[in-house]
Amino acid sequence: MAGHRLVIVERPPRKRIMLEVVCKSPQEALSLLQKFGGRVEEIPRDWWKRFSPARKSKPLRIGKRLLVTNVEGTFASRWSPDQGASHLVIPAGLAFGTGEHATTAMSLRLLEQITRSVKRGTSLLDLGTGSGIFALAARRFGIEHVLAIDNDPQAITTARENARINRIKRIEFEIADARQWRPGRRAVDILVANLFSELLIEILPKLRRCLVPNGWLILSGVMRRQERDMMRALKLNKITTLRVRRRGKWIAILATKRAQ
Repeated sequence: MAGHRLVIVERPPRKRIMLEVVCKSPQEALSLLQKFGGRVEEIPRDWWKRFSPARKSKPLRIGKRLLVTNVEGTFASRWSPDQGASHLVIPAGLAFGTGEHATTAMSLRLLEQITRSVKRGTSLLDLGTGSGIFALAARRFGIEHVLAIDNDPQAITTARENARINRIKRIEFEIADARQWRPGRRAVDILVANLFSELLIEILPKLRRCLVPNGWLILSGVMRRQERDMMRALKLNKITTLRVRRRGKWIAILATKRAQ
């Protein structure tokens, strides 16, 4: 009944879950209340301003080449980015990936390391782009051909806006599901996928086909307790693990598709 407007909230160690639904009208809310119980809460029209006050968090430094600034709230649209190719402004919004999460930060650092000597014509696929932070960083690092994919239209809209804010062009954005998406004929040099581990394991054969021989694969969204399963899946798909970064309960993996 709720479709994509349903949120499932789980709070360990509690055994019950909480369901939240954003309703388009009071009548819809009352209908759900009569069928399932619970309570109705009216959200003010300016809820975004109230819950996201304008503030700047501590910048995230990625090596010597990139500084990511996270500006929250509606103030972000009026904030002018620093001049120069070494800065990115990623406003906090509905799409995942502002640089503050461990998986994003670790993947950005891996991306910075492997792009220190970028060749002309290098290509990158950002699968599950969210805010577009990896695609934007790739362009800052000198990668010419960048494709960013997400199954959420809101994420693609946000990523396009972030590209506009940062005055970054020549990124192709596409709405597609990672499971159903079909790679193009041309393989890519670098593939970044910040998804959850079960999905990554499922689509690993497709990711391998997307890469050129000796291409780079950056995987994140994997928890430490899932590391063994992920390593086993990489080995089964003949993908060589080069480096593993760990931070808190998360890991990020740098791997490669070895040439035959």
